[in-house]
Amino acid sequence: MSELSASEQQRVRELLGREPSLTETGIFTVMWSEHCSYKSSRIHLKKLPTTGKYVVQGPGENAGVIAISDGPDPMVAVFKIESHNHPSFIEPFQGAATGVGGILRDIFTMGARPIAVLDSLRFGPLDDPEAGPRNRRIFDGVVSGIAHYGNCFGVPTIGGETVFEPCYNGNPLVNVFALGVCRQSEIFYASASGIGNPVIYVGAKTGRDGIHGASMASAEFTEESAQKRPNVQVGDPFLEKLLLEACLEAMKTGAIVAIQDMGAAGLTSSSSEMGSRGNVGIELNLDLVPQRETGMSAYDMMLSESQERMLLVAASGREAEVFAVFKKWGLDAVTIGRVTDDG
Repeated sequence: MSELSASEQQRVRELLGREPSLTETGIFTVMWSEHCSYKSSRIHLKKLPTTGKYVVQGPGENAGVIAISDGPDPMVAVFKIESHNHPSFIEPFQGAATGVGGILRDIFTMGARPIAVLDSLRFGPLDDPEAGPRNRRIFDGVVSGIAHYGNCFGVPTIGGETVFEPCYNGNPLVNVFALGVCRQSEIFYASASGIGNPVIYVGAKTGRDGIHGASMASAEFTEESAQKRPNVQVGDPFLEKLLLEACLEAMKTGAIVAIQDMGAAGLTSSSSEMGSRGNVGIELNLDLVPQRETGMSAYDMMLSESQERMLLVAASGREAEVFAVFKKWGLDAVTIGRVTDDG
C-alpha cells in the first residue's frame, strides 16, 4: 500500500478488520487519490458558491446544470470542466485527448448532447534555453490531442486561452470545458435504485490501459513521470460518438434508471458512486465484463481506465430494450451485476 499514507493504511485495516487483498488495496488507493476524492482541495472547493435561482444541479453529479430559459420544462446548460495536467505531461496527445473524451461523456451521461468544448492551457516558454524542446513537445501534443478528439467526435473547440510562463516549465496545466444542452425533464442522474435491478456494462471492451491512472494523475511531476506512460488512457473518439448516440437513444426508452461514466478509477468509481448516491449496494460478476485482453485479473478490471465505457442500471425486465439499442450501434451491452440492499 505504498501509495497510501501510513494513517490511510491503518484506516483501511480498521474498516475491513483485516489486511486488504491486492484488489482491495488498489481500490482504496484510487478512490482515496486526490483525483477522485479531492482530499486536499475539498476545503477550498467548498468555499465556492453552488446554489442560486437557476442552478438545477450543483456538485455531486457528473456535471453541473443551469436553467437557461423559463417555463415548467426549461432548457438547461449542462457543463463540466476538468484538468488532465499530469497525463498530458507524461503523454501530451493522449493525455489531452482523453481529458476531452472524459468530460464529453460526463455531459451526455446527464442526458444532454454536447455542443462545444473550450480550453484553458498553461505551458512553459517555447523558447526556454533549457526546457524549450520539452515545452514545444508538450504544447504540440496537447493542442493536437484536444483538436483530434473534438473533431473526430463532432464537437468544435470554440474558444480558449493559452499562457506561457516559466513557472509552467515542469508543470503544464490542461483544463478543458464541455457544454451540452437539453430539457430539464431529460436530465439523467447517477443514483442507483431498485433492489434487484440489473447493472449493465456498455461501450468499449476493458483492457489494461490506464490502470492506476487516477492515482498517477494525483502524483507529483518528476523526471521519472515518463515511466508512467502505460497509466495514460488511450481514447477512440469515433467509438465515443457511437456511445453518445446509443446512450441518448437508450435513455428515450424509459428503461434506464441510472447511468454513470466509467472515467477515473473505471468500474471501481462508477459502481461505488452510483451505489453511494442511491444508498444501495452493487454486486458485480467480473467474469462477465467484456475484455479485449486475455488473463485479466480482478485487479486489472476494477482499476482499468479504458475509455468509452458506461455503467448503467436498468429497470428489471426491460434489459432487452437496452441491449437492442446498443446492438444497433455495434456496441457491447452486458449485464454484469445487480443492485443490492446492503449499501
